[in-house]
Amino acid sequence: MQDTGQLKKEIAMLLASQKLAVLSTQSAEGYAYASLIAFAAGDDLQTIVLATPRATRKFANIRNNPRVSLLIDDRSNQDTDFHDAKAVTVMGMASEVAVDAGRNSLAALYLEKHPYLDDFLRSPTTAFIQVSVLRYYLVSRFQEVMELHIRDENDLSVI
Repeated sequence: MQDTGQLKKEIAMLLASQKLAVLSTQSAEGYAYASLIAFAAGDDLQTIVLATPRATRKFANIRNNPRVSLLIDDRSNQDTDFHDAKAVTVMGMASEVAVDAGRNSLAALYLEKHPYLDDFLRSPTTAFIQVSVLRYYLVSRFQEVMELHIRDENDLSVI
């Protein structure tokens, strides 16, 4: 039996320590598409935010199918990673965040982690994306997998 509090703490620490994630989207033709992307996560583990130019394949894929996953890990490309590295897969629903009061708090979260991306985030050609997290899968010691459910897909009122 896993300790949910400890699992949340491990996931939060991994998300806080990393600046980049691999975002996986799906094309209209059904192919997976992976992109390296800057991200920030809310303290409650319910939301992850990211930004991308609107003229990208990943943004078109998100508009076509909001189901996304992210992979965030702490590997160092050393042999010790097979025992020491941790990775978390995030499953969620992505939506563009409208310009409103909610965007300001989410933008602040993003810019706190990535202040050098301020001009990029504020560009009219940039889409600011909120991922409503459904679940996390934390893998450690190369094969130990723990799952943390955040919400059901049915709980998402507007995507």
